[in-house]
Amino acid sequence: MEAALPTIALLQGNSLSSLVHRELERLILCGELAPGAKLNEAALAERLGVSRGPVREAFRILEESGLVRQEKNRGAYVRDVALGEALEIYALRAIIDEAVGRQLAIGITPAQLKALRAMVDQMDRLVRAGNADEYHALNLAFHDRLIEFAGNRKLLAVYRRLINELSLFRRRNLADSRQMPVSAAEHRTILKAIAAGDPAAAGEAARSHVLQSKERTIRNHGAPAAGGGAPRKPGHA
Repeated sequence: MEAALPTIALLQGNSLSSLVHRELERLILCGELAPGAKLNEAALAERLGVSRGPVREAFRILEESGLVRQEKNRGAYVRDVALGEALEIYALRAIIDEAVGRQLAIGITPAQLKALRAMVDQMDRLVRAGNADEYHALNLAFHDRLIEFAGNRKLLAVYRRLINELSLFRRRNLADSRQMPVSAAEHRTILKAIAAGDPAAAGEAARSHVLQSKERTIRNHGAPAAGGGAPRKPGHA
């Protein structure tokens, strides 16, 4: 019986690290831990009621997912993604989302379509309620589900890292309540094209949505548009 104790302790430790990781991820994504903020290991351990070990492990996981950077002899910080890097990520997302939109228009299942429709309907309700926090979370979940339904686990892992790195920029876009209805309408357009089984329209709707989000980011940061960002006209491959 005694021989099993280290294994149980290890499992409990791993579970605790996962809980700490999820909570710190939530605090970063909701903006409570702001970009550039120094993460105090001891203070966070005390706040969460855990030892410093699980917090240290959570920092490692968050670094791998693109939310935290660790500097030798200086500690851990919430990543502060520069606008230029964010625009590069948007360019990658446009390619990925277009391909996934086309794929889902051909192969989506009725159950998957039902799940997406429920999410878009809930987005509309959150817009009417003016609930930016829940809308932002659902917005992220909708795009994550699209990639998940494409069935490529490697792509999903890469995509999640990209989204993590963009998360605070995206919150800034949606912080303006005027942008929420626009974003929700774009999601509805993507859904309709996928439901219609139209790969070209679905791909274009998904790509256009990403590029429109990119333009909102540029406006919010007061920066000039980067080259090559204009949406293509319908019908262009």
